[in-house]
Amino acid sequence: MERKKVTLSTLRTLRMPKYLCLSGVVISILVFAIFLLDLLLGLIARDFAPFKLSNMTFNIVFIVCSAALGYLSWVTYKEQD
Repeated sequence: MERKKVTLSTLRTLRMPKYLCLSGVVISILVFAIFLLDLLLGLIARDFAPFKLSNMTFNIVFIVCSAALGYLSWVTYKEQD
């Protein structure tokens, strides 16, 4: 019987896809929160919006894309098991 040698670098490479998926989820949550906050505050109180509601289409596109990134990252994370 041949035994495979498990080294520290092998363990790191096995965990890296999970960490990358989780970082994608975290980044998508941050982008989603920033642009949703800009959209809502731009409609309610324009002075408090982070980007001053520069373009509503811009905000909506980034909200949809960050939600898609979060979903895809989460599904990929679940497939790693």
